[in-house]
Amino acid sequence: MNELNLDFQKTALVLIDLQKGIVSMPGGNEVVDNAVKLVQKFREHDGFISFVRVAFHDGKDALTPETDQPKNTTKYERPADWAELDPKLAVTENDYIVTKRQWGAFFGTDLDIQLRRRGIDTIVLCGIATNIGVESTAREAFQFGYNQIFITDAMTTYSKEEHESSIRFTFPKIGKIRTTEEFLSQVK
Repeated sequence: MNELNLDFQKTALVLIDLQKGIVSMPGGNEVVDNAVKLVQKFREHDGFISFVRVAFHDGKDALTPETDQPKNTTKYERPADWAELDPKLAVTENDYIVTKRQWGAFFGTDLDIQLRRRGIDTIVLCGIATNIGVESTAREAFQFGYNQIFITDAMTTYSKEEHESSIRFTFPKIGKIRTTEEFLSQVK
């Protein structure tokens, strides 16, 4: 495995959907704990951090195309704090918060513009869910030409099979794969 030669001034940490209403899923606490380590490393190096969350204005802004998987037709009232970022992440006023209304963090947001204006060409990506929000964002970032590093133990999803599929088949084709400890040991 190659050493990572990162310039923190050209690298952004992008954390997907680490919000109260989502991190409660199995494995979510471990993801947040590892994400906190990454946030601390980026803060040490004055790196750019973008927290991405999914939230909806009135529910009419949510995607609703027809699919083969049955939709939950039960009216779901999200708690008022559902979209708030996990407090363990210690978000500051210097962090950039993106609100998305679909799976990927680029479509319909200004994330790409904000990264480009800062001269960022590399993204360290993690969050929930591996095969949905993280993978959708990763595919978009690849199409925009960003270098990517995926922190596999700082992401999770609904099943081991879904998580492993993204890590084994998609991420190696569009970036580098590391655990939190591997990443931390390979950057100065």
